[in-house]
Amino acid sequence: MTQTVRAADKKRLSFWQIWNMSFGFLGIQFGFALQNANVSRIFETLGGTEIALYWLAAPVTGLVVQPIIGYLSDRTWHPQLGRRRPFFLIGAILASAALFVMPNASVLWMAVGMLWILDTSINISMEPFRALVGDLLPSSQRTMGFATQTFFIGVGAVVASMLPYIFTNWIGVPNTAPEGMIPSSVKWSFYVGGIVFLAAVLWTVFKTEEYPPEDMEAFEEEKRNTSFSDGVRETFMGIFHMPKTMLQLAVVQFFSWFALFSMWIYTTSALTSHVYGTSDTTSALYNEGADWVGVCFAVYNGVSAIFALLLPFLAKATNRRITHLICLVLGGLGLISIYFITNPMMLLVSMVGVGIAWASILSMPYAILAGALPAKRMGYYMGVFNFFIVIPQIVAGAILGFMTDNLFGGQAIYSLVLGGCSMILGGFLTLIVKDVDEQLA
Repeated sequence: MTQTVRAADKKRLSFWQIWNMSFGFLGIQFGFALQNANVSRIFETLGGTEIALYWLAAPVTGLVVQPIIGYLSDRTWHPQLGRRRPFFLIGAILASAALFVMPNASVLWMAVGMLWILDTSINISMEPFRALVGDLLPSSQRTMGFATQTFFIGVGAVVASMLPYIFTNWIGVPNTAPEGMIPSSVKWSFYVGGIVFLAAVLWTVFKTEEYPPEDMEAFEEEKRNTSFSDGVRETFMGIFHMPKTMLQLAVVQFFSWFALFSMWIYTTSALTSHVYGTSDTTSALYNEGADWVGVCFAVYNGVSAIFALLLPFLAKATNRRITHLICLVLGGLGLISIYFITNPMMLLVSMVGVGIAWASILSMPYAILAGALPAKRMGYYMGVFNFFIVIPQIVAGAILGFMTDNLFGGQAIYSLVLGGCSMILGGFLTLIVKDVDEQLA
């Protein structure tokens, strides 16, 4: 795949080519899932009380990093590593290092700082993976490409979310520690995650080739005539020239990701208090509940991995918009149902709905969006699209703490119910989206 290929002439790739180009997401999701399932636990262990505020690190870094990385990767060509793979590699090295340091944080400010570094590094790797599907696959294979990424996201998240539980219950590593100390089960989980992150990304780097720019001479000329200030200006002003489909999807994304962020922030405190009846972070019962959060997250990611394989068939039987609507409604109902549960095992049923929604959130919007984007700016607009993931997370981080403390009486379970309602609303808003590929079919 070293020859120059026009967008209209892209060939269908084999199953194993799509597999190899997506495999790096296994490692990325290892880091992402460890972060989502354990960082609130780390913050609480180190005495943190403003959990939603600390979590603002994640969306803020994504807001800044992804469009910049997208812009840079659109204008990069390395003879051996291509356009997107240099960024896969840089992000993986930095994220793996952060995963080794994070669980050894001895004070709260250090843990919060490591979250900034870890999330920045994950974003450096993640954004070009989305653009790679648009670069290499024809329209007819894009749903499959994003669904395959979602499969690896699910598999990676299942194992990573389960790791503290596995280390404690299968290997005998302690899941409790003195006050202010991170349990050994969490530390070893992060170490394994650091190794897997780097190894999986290296697999994609070495097993995937990229198409060079369609006109190399024009590509090099544009690079020579573009200054750093031009790049900064274009990066942040281009949002005012987004395709119509992208703006329509932005509304759907807002309510979907507001729901997800409420889940990631408050599941630990909601389950330990509402289901397990404790908020004492040093107690065995609290840590049992926190470990079960990892199991719940593993289940929804496992469902996501399996359901991702069915998404292309469901989209073909209906269309991508209806598929996304159905999945988001099921996810919202799953979150709301947690309020009515007292038996921890029944939480796994709720996670089935969340997993179905997660599979679609990671696939359908990107498959719809790719058909509406100019090929030369695929990376940039995929990065800008991240605005509509991180803005709702910033809003959630800014208001959910206040709402939980002042409107919900400190009961985090109501923040999960609010998230479920938000996800259902996002599902019905999918009906306003224009799918360009659907209209051309």
